[in-house]
Amino acid sequence: MIHQHIFASPKPGMTEAAFQDYWLNVHAVKFASKIPQILRYKIDLRLDWSGETSQPIWSGIAEIWLRNEVEQLASMQTPEFLDGARRDEPTWAAFWNTLGLDTDAHVIRDSIGDATMDGRVKLTVLQKRREGLSLDDFRRISLDEQSPAAADCTGVLRHDLCLARDGLYAVGESRFDAVGHFWFESAAAFEAAIADPKVRALMLPDDGRLMVPRYVFPMLTSEHWVIGPQSRG
Repeated sequence: MIHQHIFASPKPGMTEAAFQDYWLNVHAVKFASKIPQILRYKIDLRLDWSGETSQPIWSGIAEIWLRNEVEQLASMQTPEFLDGARRDEPTWAAFWNTLGLDTDAHVIRDSIGDATMDGRVKLTVLQKRREGLSLDDFRRISLDEQSPAAADCTGVLRHDLCLARDGLYAVGESRFDAVGHFWFESAAAFEAAIADPKVRALMLPDDGRLMVPRYVFPMLTSEHWVIGPQSRG
């Protein structure tokens, strides 16, 4: 199963609020969700939080689940993609600032399942391993040490680690190596957790041992299922 992440931002002159509304209520419903190979589809919309210190790079994330590479390729050849979703992108998104990352998901800890609830939030963290650390070692340390410790932090309801797929390293390097997801009961619960330096160090590592701190990109979001949580078809 491919768990694809697409990070996007508003086109010039469009407010973040208008961008998020169009993505969730127009593009996702009228265009992207019509692509038949997509099994599940979720939109994560960026929320403000106290730890942000600069202009956000992205304002939301699409999460898309596809069965395999064959169906992923087929999806990009459908009229629903070519004449629908792709053609609609310039209407609302700065497509030159879009980042896509295909991953394999690993559920580290889960007490809530896939259903969304009002008020619940998710911290998503893009990660890049430090120079000199092999991909195998990064994955091993992340799965066996870093992620289990982060999942045990107070307030974390669920933690998934999504590792960039092997095919992204066939020629050169993937821009990022992983995406971490942390669910919390509320924005207040997240803020309380991240205020603890020990928790922050586990979720947003800045010591350079495992990741490059300047390439650790966090985004607090609210989740919105478009197709799901049950798979279509």
